[in-house]
Amino acid sequence: MVGPYEIVFKLLLGMLLGGIIGFERQSHGRAAGFRTQLLVCVSCVLLMIISDRYYMEAILQSNYVRVDPTRIAAGAMTGIGFLGAGVILKSGFSVQGLTTAACIWIVSAIGLAVGAGQYLAGTMGFVITVFSLWVLRIFEAKMPRMSYKHVTLVTDESAAEKEIRSLFGERGFQITRMDYRVELDQKERTFIFTIAARDSVPVSGVIEDVTSLSFAKSLEIKSF
Repeated sequence: MVGPYEIVFKLLLGMLLGGIIGFERQSHGRAAGFRTQLLVCVSCVLLMIISDRYYMEAILQSNYVRVDPTRIAAGAMTGIGFLGAGVILKSGFSVQGLTTAACIWIVSAIGLAVGAGQYLAGTMGFVITVFSLWVLRIFEAKMPRMSYKHVTLVTDESAAEKEIRSLFGERGFQITRMDYRVELDQKERTFIFTIAARDSVPVSGVIEDVTSLSFAKSLEIKSF
């Protein structure tokens, strides 16, 4: 049977580990920050303590109904999945909040490990999580990645689509999608592109080339 001192120790350890991970998220301006991660970890520790208590009572006392200690843990992970989904935001090709959602998931697993008395597993999970958030962030920032941009080009009716496409290709951009809009009264054409390239490819060259076209009237470029 788990004693009162060990219960307090488990809860305080869960608070410490979850709080440190939450501090990292809070320092980077994420929605699920210090208090959220701390409470998730402590709640999972508490759920595992309760589950373990019922399991031990069922062994020691015959009038207790046997309880599978993993059922509460499984229910906790399901509930945490909904909480993690709430911090994921998608805008165009950009998805934000995946790392924070993964943090909520691993923090809950750390809490369950601590609550079950698996201190080594919980501590190692904590170390790996902190390593991935602080150390691997440096390497991730240096890795080349694909950047997507939304381009709106307004031209007169003499615009040549092939010429426009070739300009983007020469500057290292790939057109992933292209839409049109034609204003018959004003004799204008609007080309709506989605272009992709590595972060290292500058967009200034495309701006200079497109604005120098004789049929170009206006150009708008937005990043996803």
